Amino acid sequence: MRSMTQLGNDLYSGKTSFPFVQRRRIWFLIAALLVIGAALVPLVRPIQFSIEFTGGSQFTVSNPATVDQSLATQAVSSVVPGASTRVTVINDQAVRVQTDQMSNDETQAVSAALASAYDVPSSEVTNSFIGATWGADVTRQSLWGLAIFLALTFLILALYFRTWKMSVAAIIGLVDVLVITIGIYALFGFEISPAAVIGFLTILSYALYDTTVVFDKVRENTREDGEISGRTFAESVNLAANQTLIRSINTTIVAVLPIGAILFIGVPLGARTLSDISLSIFVGTLVAAYSTLFVAVPLYALLREREPAIAQRDARVRSAREKAGVPA
Repeated sequence: MRSMTQLGNDLYSGKTSFPFVQRRRIWFLIAALLVIGAALVPLVRPIQFSIEFTGGSQFTVSNPATVDQSLATQAVSSVVPGASTRVTVINDQAVRVQTDQMSNDETQAVSAALASAYDVPSSEVTNSFIGATWGADVTRQSLWGLAIFLALTFLILALYFRTWKMSVAAIIGLVDVLVITIGIYALFGFEISPAAVIGFLTILSYALYDTTVVFDKVRENTREDGEISGRTFAESVNLAANQTLIRSINTTIVAVLPIGAILFIGVPLGARTLSDISLSIFVGTLVAAYSTLFVAVPLYALLREREPAIAQRDARVRSAREKAGVPA
């Protein structure tokens, strides 16, 4: 069995090669199914947005006698039957209850009901209100932040690589990461909060970094295309993806290990305030590693290999191989 060092050497030299570009139809089909599936998930299981986006009332019960979440649901229902209620235990020392928007009288009644249910003084129950207007502002600012990020990404990549086609491939890869990550959130009922949005932007930055490193190697390889290298354009792009494969794997592992430690060890032990951002980064990092190699790289090859100059050069390479008797 080959070591990782030997595998890395074989991938870099081209002795071993994974067909990222050659089998792009399969990867594009899988990517399309994932994106369509992720887009359809909210139709079956709606995305859960936090109170910061939707607005509503929030109650916090400190030092309760028990952290039984059903007591909070029953207490709210006894005052406002049918009210939507989300209950979260914070560090096993407090219970947070989020509900629909309530009037002042309903808020006071629910506070009293929660104090009675958890056997605490009324002073241990605090309440706050987040209006729908504030939630709409948060949503709008989040969307603006995402739009500005994508626009700057497109512009900077186009200037750096001197081709808009790399920008298109990178942006589609980023959108792929975002859609699939949000689909996973909806599928498993994870709540999207401002912290999760920060996590989404963080993983988009990570995906952009990963894509830029791979594309930089693509640019280096494609400078030597044609008769000099003996490779077609698609083969040079695929070689670049393989040459950076081990680096991508190592970077992803190094990134997800500490995040996974927070998510799977820290959160159960009480670090719940980190759950939203760590979850989005953990999921998004894994999706980003896949998207760069299986979506952005083969898509870039597809966008460019039909350019007249590249097509003519590839034809000369294939013709030279046929004359030399090299198998296709």
